[in-house]
Amino acid sequence: MSYSNYPTAGSTPQQQSPKDNRKIIYGILIAALLGTWAYIYYDKTKSTEQITDLQTQYSNVDSQRNVVLAEYNDALARMDSLTGTNNQLQGELAKRKSDIDKLKADIRSELGKKDADLAKAKGMIAQLNGKINDLLTEIENLKAENQQLTVANQQVTSERDTLASQKKVVESNLATTQAEKAHVEDVGSTLHASNINITPIDIKGSGKEKTTTTAKRVDVFRISFDIDENRIAASGGKELYVCVYGPDGKPITMPTSGSGTFTTRDEGDKVFTNKMDVNYEQGKRLPVSFDWKPEAGKYQTGNYKVEIYQNGYKIGEGTKTLKKGGLFG
Repeated sequence: MSYSNYPTAGSTPQQQSPKDNRKIIYGILIAALLGTWAYIYYDKTKSTEQITDLQTQYSNVDSQRNVVLAEYNDALARMDSLTGTNNQLQGELAKRKSDIDKLKADIRSELGKKDADLAKAKGMIAQLNGKINDLLTEIENLKAENQQLTVANQQVTSERDTLASQKKVVESNLATTQAEKAHVEDVGSTLHASNINITPIDIKGSGKEKTTTTAKRVDVFRISFDIDENRIAASGGKELYVCVYGPDGKPITMPTSGSGTFTTRDEGDKVFTNKMDVNYEQGKRLPVSFDWKPEAGKYQTGNYKVEIYQNGYKIGEGTKTLKKGGLFG
């Protein structure tokens, strides 16, 4: 039996082979893949945009937080500056310390939160600034009061210094016046001697006394004078110094009678022959008399001078001349 590959007339045509659909499937897959990529790209783009938006929002929030934090730090710096340079204000701050510390703690707590309510924090910072402004007002008031006190203190100090200066002048003038008054009273209270007499006396064997001017006949000088009335000198004991000078001008001393030296106001130290204590009564005249003779018992011819001192001043003096006796003197 023979076979032939060629169809014959009247034979039934052979069935055609099926179409190849792989291209379509590949096309669909490629299209789906491209769509998936497009979606992924789109989704990634949207995610990136969202991330960018979130980052922007976070940055804005962080920036706002920094702004609020900066406002808070500025408020603290203002308060530290005020209280650090104003000692008087520290006392006022201590009274409000609990309120301010609580407000500062609330602000720090709010700013420390991740989802901090910045509006609330700004409100609390505004309260803090308000308290600081109140303190600033008090500072200005204190400064004004202090300025007034300073001016008043300067005025008082100036017046005090003026008064102190015036007081010194017054005290100096008063001291000078008192010194002058004391000096005047001292000088005015000095006694004065008048009616000074030096009487040479010859004492006879019978005790009878006779005045004489012959040196060899004189037994004793009787010196007498009056202390005049003085309304300034106080009553009481007064010391009188009697200085007797011989014809040679030298002071005559009597050591056994208590001769010595005393100080005068104008002549320095002087030798006195005799010192007398008298009891003076203010405003009255006092007669004084005493006898004096040299220790040798002999008088020389010539001039004898007697000076009387009281209170350092010379209050009187007198002289007496003794002559050399004649044949019948």
